[in-house]
Amino acid sequence: VQLQAYGGGLVQAGGSLRLSCAASGRTLSDYVMGWFRQAPGKEREFVAAVRWSAGSTYYTDSVKGRFTISRDNTRNMVYLRMNSLKPEDTAVYYCATAPRLITTMMRFPSSYNYWGHGTQVTVSS
Repeated sequence: VQLQAYGGGLVQAGGSLRLSCAASGRTLSDYVMGWFRQAPGKEREFVAAVRWSAGSTYYTDSVKGRFTISRDNTRNMVYLRMNSLKPEDTAVYYCATAPRLITTMMRFPSSYNYWGHGTQVTVSS
């Protein structure tokens, strides 16, 4: 599976961005697609995930109500809509995928087999 993330940029606090992740290489019907982020000097952390077939979504507490993950099955695309951005959201954002993940394992980077290159999101105060 190949993943390509894009859509990052520089935005003021309170602004919005939409990240996109293009997936290719195989059928993803039993896969989970996740977004992670990594700020300088910090570990990579889980942001959100979606089950490709069912569309069930999962979020870390700090982004609930502000971020929305979605997928377009026809285009093999996953999106992360980020609203009300805060300076602490500044990080490199990665998309990742893995097959048949149980919910409790979704937040661990080590659970994911495939990663895209990151896209930088910078939120200025």
